[in-house]
Amino acid sequence: MNLAVWLENAALAHPERPALFEGKSCVATYAQFWERARSFAAWLAARGIERGDRVAIFMGNCPDYLVALYGIWAMGGAAVPINATLHGREAVYILENSGARLALCDAPRAAALSAAEAPCDVVTDLHETCEHAAVAGAAECAPGDLAWLFYTSGTTGRPKGVMITHGMIEAMTTSYFASVDDVYATDAALYAAPMSHGAGLYNVMHVLKGARHVCPASGGFDPAEIFDLAAHFGAVHMFAAPTMVKRMTDAAKVSGQRGRGIRTIVYGGGPMYVADLAAARATFGDVFVQIYGQGECPMAITALSRADITDDAHPDWALRAASVGRAQADTEVAITDAAGQRLPAGEIGEIMVRSDAVMPGYWQNAEATAATLREGWLLTGDMGWLDAAGYLTLQDRSKDVIITGGSNVYPREVEEVLLQHPLIEEVSVVGRPHPDWGEEVVACCVGTASPGDLDALCRAHIARFKAPKAYVFVQELPKNNYGKVLKTKLREVVLS
Repeated sequence: MNLAVWLENAALAHPERPALFEGKSCVATYAQFWERARSFAAWLAARGIERGDRVAIFMGNCPDYLVALYGIWAMGGAAVPINATLHGREAVYILENSGARLALCDAPRAAALSAAEAPCDVVTDLHETCEHAAVAGAAECAPGDLAWLFYTSGTTGRPKGVMITHGMIEAMTTSYFASVDDVYATDAALYAAPMSHGAGLYNVMHVLKGARHVCPASGGFDPAEIFDLAAHFGAVHMFAAPTMVKRMTDAAKVSGQRGRGIRTIVYGGGPMYVADLAAARATFGDVFVQIYGQGECPMAITALSRADITDDAHPDWALRAASVGRAQADTEVAITDAAGQRLPAGEIGEIMVRSDAVMPGYWQNAEATAATLREGWLLTGDMGWLDAAGYLTLQDRSKDVIITGGSNVYPREVEEVLLQHPLIEEVSVVGRPHPDWGEEVVACCVGTASPGDLDALCRAHIARFKAPKAYVFVQELPKNNYGKVLKTKLREVVLS
C-alpha cells in the first residue's frame, strides 16, 4: 500500500482537523494538507517525473517538507531526503548517486547546490507547485516499492543509499505502536531534529492518527523554543538524539523549565549514558522511551520502554537503563561470533537482525549489500550482548573495539565510568597504536577533572587494563550532522 493513503484517510475522516503548524501558526488542515500533496504530485507528473523516479528534498524543517514527501509518494515516486546541514558538494554527491530528477530546496540550500553545480533541476517555490490541479488519489504501490532513499552518515567514507520501502515503513509503524508508544489525535509531533532522518520517519504514525505536526519557526533545535512550543501545544512527542536531550536538560536547569507539555521524548541514534538519563528524568519526569535502529532497519530494532526506564526500584534497573531494551514486535535479534555462530546470553558478539523493516539492500551497491545481508539477516556491525531477559546492551561498533595486550576493551564501558565524575561533561574513548600492547586506551574528555582523579575513578570500577593510559582534553567532541561522535576524527587528534 502507498503510504500516502494514510494521509488520504486522515483527510477524509477529519478534514477540518489542524494538521501542519509553523511555530504556533496553523498553516493547513488535514484536507488542505492532502490537497497540497495531490497538487504537488500532479505538478511532478507534468514535469515528466515518473513512478519510481527519485526526488530529493534538501531543506530545513518546515511544513512544506511533509507536503513534498507525501506529494512524491502520491505520484509513486521515491523521496531522497538530504540532511540540511550538509555542504553543497556532499549534497551533490547524493543527487548524483541517487539519480535524482529534481531537488526541492529552500533558498540557502539552493544557493549551496548552485555553487556546487547540481546535476539536476532545483526548485525553491513549493507553494507555486501546489496551485496545480490535483491528482485524484495516491498511485498504487507494492510493499517492496522504494519510498525513501536514506543516505548513511558516511563517518568512514562515502555515504551509501539505504533503500527504504513502503512495506518497511509500515512494519516500523506497526512495531512503534506495539513496542514504543501510542499516538493520539490530540498529540503534536514536534520536529526539532532533522526531518531527513528519524524525526521525519516518525511523521507517518502521527499522520495515521490525525495528530498535529509542528515545525519550530527557527527550523531547527533550540531548547527554549521547544519548551515554549511544548507548553503551548501540550501532548508533544519528539524524537531526539541523546546529545539533544543533554542540551535540553542543561538548558532547563539554567532556566528553571520542567518541560511542561512534553508527553514523550523518543531518544536514539547514539548512546544515552545512565548519568545523563538520570539527570533528564529528574528534570522532565518519566517521558522517555529509547529506540535502537539503523538506516538499514529504521527505528525498529529494539526499544527500552517507558515502564523499564521508570522502574528504578528494579534490582537490574541500572543495567537495563544502560541497555537499548528488547527486540521490537516485528524484529528478531541474535548475537553471533566471527564465524556467524549464535552466542549464549551474556557473551559479546555482532548484533544481527531479522525483520520486515530490514532493507532489501543498498542503492546500486551490490558489494556492500552482500557484505551486510546474509540469509535474511542484517549484520549491523554493532557489538553487544543479550541478557537472559532479552535486553540488548550495545558495546560499540566492531571497528571501535580496542584490543590491548590481546584483550578487548569496549569504549562505552570506560565512558560510563568516566562520566560519573561531576567535572566531566562529555567523553569518548578511542585506541591508538602502542609498540608493546598493540593499542592503548585514550580518553578524549570535555571538562576540568584531573587525570589523577579520573584514574582513581577507573581503579574503583573497572579492570586496570581497561583504564585510559592517557587523557586528551578538548573544547568539544567532533560530531557528524546527526550528533554522533566522529571517532575517526578523535583518532587523528590523539595521534597528533
